Amino acid sequence: MAEKAITPEDQRLLIEVSDRIATITLNRPEARNAMTKRMRNDLCAALRACDADDGVDAIILTGADPVFTGGVDLREVAADGVTESPGGNKRQAEDPAQACRDTAKPLIGAVNGTCVTGGLEIALSCDFIVASELARFADTHAKIGVIAAWGMTALLPRAVGKRMAKEMTATARFVYAEEALRIGLVNHVVPHDELLPHARVLAAQIVAATTPATAATMRIYDDTDGLSFSEAKDLEEVAMRNWTVDTDDMQRRGLGKGS
Repeated sequence: MAEKAITPEDQRLLIEVSDRIATITLNRPEARNAMTKRMRNDLCAALRACDADDGVDAIILTGADPVFTGGVDLREVAADGVTESPGGNKRQAEDPAQACRDTAKPLIGAVNGTCVTGGLEIALSCDFIVASELARFADTHAKIGVIAAWGMTALLPRAVGKRMAKEMTATARFVYAEEALRIGLVNHVVPHDELLPHARVLAAQIVAATTPATAATMRIYDDTDGLSFSEAKDLEEVAMRNWTVDTDDMQRRGLGKGS
């Protein structure tokens, strides 16, 4: 059987797995990593594959320099002549931000540059965000005359508070890396050349600490988001009662002995 030819579209998403860390790179720098329908579907598939891979404990999502992504490829949308709203496009792509939120394994967004609109929704859907000193963030949905569809109005106020979220949307202004750190939008800001190394150090710490309880606890954080303390505590207690402790794994790790 003849080998399938590799096309440029096949290389828009790069996936590398090493040391139990999967790194997914949006690779369309000539278009500022704007995501075609195929890229969005491929990203969703890649996240699911990494999540199901027993050889992966942590995932890093980044973009090829100089930007992270602005989300949807608006030129493709314009060429289609139809909206991206549910039911409005027979060829509608999957929601990559939802795929990020559905990922059980810890997902690190390594934001290397401009991260706006749909790209910001994707970054906010990661478990942690490490930002390059060159990163900048903005919500331009309203400015270009559309309503967010990947969770912006739920995600942004949870990250920075309702007043700042409203300001970012109403002004469409850029929030640069240091301000993003100050307002709680990102976890870390590092020199640009240290972005992926820093993300890999964080991922390696996750790999070293990962147990079967890690993904379960990450899911509890997500499931209790927005609940009252008593509701969240009740959900945690239900999860705890239904959890079976792997004592063999604890012994292999040398836990339970004061370590």
